[in-house]
Amino acid sequence: MPLSPGAFGIYLIHLSLVTLVIDVQRFMNNDPQNPLPWANCPLNSNNTGFVEECVKSSSTEYFWYRKTLNVTPTIDDAGSFHWEMILCLILSWLVVYLCIIRGTESTGKVVYVTASFPYVVLLIYLIRGVTLHGAGNGLAYMFTPRIEHLMDPKSWIDAATQIFFSLGLGFGSLIAFASFNQRNNNCEKQAIIIAFINSLTSVFASVVTFSIYGFKATFNYESCLERMMLLLTNTFDLEEEAIRPDTLDEWKKFLNSTEPEMFAGISSQIEVCDLQSYLDTTAEGTGLSFIVFTEAIVNMPGPSQIWSILYFLMLLMLGIGSMLGNTAGVITPLNDMKIITKYIPREIMIGIVCLVACAVGLVFNIGSGNYWFSIFNDYAATLALLLIVLVEVIGICYIYGIRRFRNEVELMIGHKPNWYWVITWVFISPVLIISLLIFYIVDYSTSGTLTYSAWNSLEGRTEKVAYPPYALAIIGLLVAVSTACIPLIPLFMYIRKMLKKEKY
Repeated sequence: MPLSPGAFGIYLIHLSLVTLVIDVQRFMNNDPQNPLPWANCPLNSNNTGFVEECVKSSSTEYFWYRKTLNVTPTIDDAGSFHWEMILCLILSWLVVYLCIIRGTESTGKVVYVTASFPYVVLLIYLIRGVTLHGAGNGLAYMFTPRIEHLMDPKSWIDAATQIFFSLGLGFGSLIAFASFNQRNNNCEKQAIIIAFINSLTSVFASVVTFSIYGFKATFNYESCLERMMLLLTNTFDLEEEAIRPDTLDEWKKFLNSTEPEMFAGISSQIEVCDLQSYLDTTAEGTGLSFIVFTEAIVNMPGPSQIWSILYFLMLLMLGIGSMLGNTAGVITPLNDMKIITKYIPREIMIGIVCLVACAVGLVFNIGSGNYWFSIFNDYAATLALLLIVLVEVIGICYIYGIRRFRNEVELMIGHKPNWYWVITWVFISPVLIISLLIFYIVDYSTSGTLTYSAWNSLEGRTEKVAYPPYALAIIGLLVAVSTACIPLIPLFMYIRKMLKKEKY
């Protein structure tokens, strides 16, 4: 599921702050080569072995689910507040407030940093990533088309909504920032440039991601081979160099046929080492950002603290950049309507908006907060976003009128948009969005009970659990609230117009 910038932006900021504090502290007080806190499993209370939950999962997953989130078994168990994360949440919104308090001019200066720094870090990671052992496996996996995925409508839904999220369509941020442009601004040229840069950035970031992901998969695959070779060598008392990676399967068959009883004794420890299966073990969302990448950072050559600090600084900048745009999409219309700023200064109004958003974010900082975050991320934006964008397109093309809209654009750029734009606005965009809506509704109606990934501490892994009735009710409420502006605003304007007529 793609990550909506509204839900994930502030989550990135304060979780990145938590990890950055740990990384910088360890880097300043210890040798840079010292392992990261999630590099190894901690000892149990008796110091007789490692914590069982960590052994059954992995040191990275254990650090994420137990040390960082201290997640509860299910959404029904609220758990306690995480005060360290709450402090970082408050600091996150304070940073956003200070960045936007002076208006668009100061926000634009901050965006220069938040937009440029991730490219610098991605370039560093690209140079390092493509030189890692196994990076080619990840890149080959990335560029190899898979028919079964291309035939899955959900893949296209995820791809389309991710484009909406990355471009900021339907969130109001583009409209808010564009409202400050000059009247004769060349919006056609900027639309092409933004779409082109967004596509190139996606490919660029994907190359970085899959090169590191290929390194991680190859590392895990070769580690599996080493474990199996060592197991067979020690069990059957073979020479050290007798088993090689390319002859491992042959040795398994041979030993199973010649020593069946002894082989049966270790059958529970035998693993199937397959590179493709490691590559297919994908992650998304917080799993990709805070588990897969952090595990890869642990195994990357060089000072791991440096790689970690760079990575989480990049996430911090991305989170701030996302929240600046989304907050501007809320503040700008409130400021333009003069509903609140008529009575209180603009700075106080911005502070109230940030304070309310910070209060809502507290629900993500309890033991079950990660499950509530999944609800907000998966259901508060996707369907509502598709509906809002569809209404925007229909409203402009069929209610306001495509001819009037072309004339308005001509006043800005000096010529009417060509027929490519007209066909895209009038036909292609509505058809694609309606198709995505149909696919989305069909997918969720046929998938049965809605589920979420709950952390099973006894098994050391996540498992699918059905949402309780009250969570389903909140999901419905989120979708309803997100789309309520579509019928309510026209109804409000109609009622106000009728009241004015009666008055006069």
